[in-house]
Amino acid sequence: MELVLVVLVLIIVGGGYYLIQSHQKAKRNRLEDAKAEARRWLERLGGQVLNLTGTDAASQQAIADASERYNAAGSQMEQAQTEEQAKLVKETALEGLYYVRAAREAMGLDPGPALPEDRERQAAGKVTEHRSVDVEGRHYEASPEPGADTPHYYPGGRVAGRPVPQGWYSEPWWKPALVAGAWGLGSMMLFSAMFSGMAGMPSGEAWADGYDAGQEDAMSEGGDGGGDAGDGGDMGGDAGGDMGGDFGGDMGGMGDMGGFDFGF
Repeated sequence: MELVLVVLVLIIVGGGYYLIQSHQKAKRNRLEDAKAEARRWLERLGGQVLNLTGTDAASQQAIADASERYNAAGSQMEQAQTEEQAKLVKETALEGLYYVRAAREAMGLDPGPALPEDRERQAAGKVTEHRSVDVEGRHYEASPEPGADTPHYYPGGRVAGRPVPQGWYSEPWWKPALVAGAWGLGSMMLFSAMFSGMAGMPSGEAWADGYDAGQEDAMSEGGDGGGDAGDGGDMGGDAGGDMGGDFGGDMGGMGDMGGFDFGF
């Protein structure tokens, strides 16, 4: 009987070890696949940034923004240790390619192949008409087209939890929030003045609450920063949670063998 117990324990321990190793190998493979995918987009962005020269203020600014994303994605790539971090590299590189596409359009060039769509970018909406507003003593303009007065492009998406529509602007009014991770007190007034009545845009009040146009999909103020910082926790969580969960769960499945009566 004792021999049977020993054999069963060895089978269980061996099976658990095999499951852990298989899971970790699969996880490493997913990470390598994600890094390879991110590297492909990063190299594509690099080729465009290095070989494209702007011919006017709008295209030059868009290329400068693309170059900034290229440098950021390169730094992220060097530090990527998890699948989520590798995906973040891809997202940054893709954003850079949107700037490249905008620069090419501004110069009258073929924008190139379509880029993958992003749900939040789509939900943020697009500037569909020219707007010129004055808010708190400052002049702002927005347009669906590049121009001498609107040389700053944004591909659309969330900044500090709130949507910024795709379009060309007189200045990057979203940048302070991008850097600080929070919007200033006058931001709702600016958004409301610039986009009020424009199709597909949320009201100023809805925007202040972090809602998409027509969608109650609010994110917390620290959602962006917290999510990225949480990648570090992914390493510990995945290592402990996955190993513990798989080992414990899979081992627990062996409880079906409890039908054996060992007389304890």
